[in-house]
This record gives sequence, structure tokens and C-alpha cells, in this order.
Amino acid sequence: QVQLVESGGGLVQAGGSLRLSCAASGRTFSDYAISWFRLASGKEREFVAGITGSGGNTYFADSLKGRFTISRDNAKNTVYLQMNSLKPEDTAVYYCAAFPSPSSGWAGSWHATTYYDYWGPGTQVTVSS
Repeated sequence: QVQLVESGGGLVQAGGSLRLSCAASGRTFSDYAISWFRLASGKEREFVAGITGSGGNTYFADSLKGRFTISRDNAKNTVYLQMNSLKPEDTAVYYCAAFPSPSSGWAGSWHATTYYDYWGPGTQVTVSS
């Protein structure tokens, strides 16, 4: 079992920044890839960013490249999502999720929620205009 807890959400003005954290406990943290998803009112859950267990590879939703970055500190069992130049359309509940870190030949999709075994309860991000 892996337990995930998000933090760092809140209310921010458009153009501002937030850093979300995903703290994990349970099994060996570096064995797991971690991704961020978001769910906005009236929309489907959307992949935001992902990072492999070692932190050597990162993946982003095309629409968010350049504004969001993802990183991890395996010594602290934590993954971070740095969000800059926030827009009102970034308003959503942000979730982190984990699955066993894939090998280099993995042909799956980071966007597919079915791969993820563990999810956090989410943290609300609200961006005001």
C-alpha cells in the first residue's frame, strides 16, 4: 500500500504561483512513478504531469508545458508540482497518483488513469481573475 496526501492548494490571483506537494508513505517511494491530475467542475479528470521513480524523466500535458514543472525528492518521499502564471482555467482539485515506475520500453500512457493504483484525496486550487 502507498498512501498519498496532497498539500499546498489555495486561492491565488491570476498570474500568481503555487507549489503543490504530494507526500507518500508505505512502500519504497522511488519504486513508484507519480503523476498529477486535476478535476475541474463539469470536466473530466485531466493529466497534468508525471515523473518516473528516479526522477529522470518527466511528462506534461501539452497545454501546460512551460508553466508547470514537476520534481521529486525521494529522501523526503515527496513530489512537487510548481505552477506558474496561473490562469482561472487552472482552477480544479489537484490529485497525485502513483503506479510502479515503468521500464524504458513501456508503451502505456501516463494520461490513462487505469494504470494508477493509488490516489490522494486531492487539494483545491482556485485562481481568481
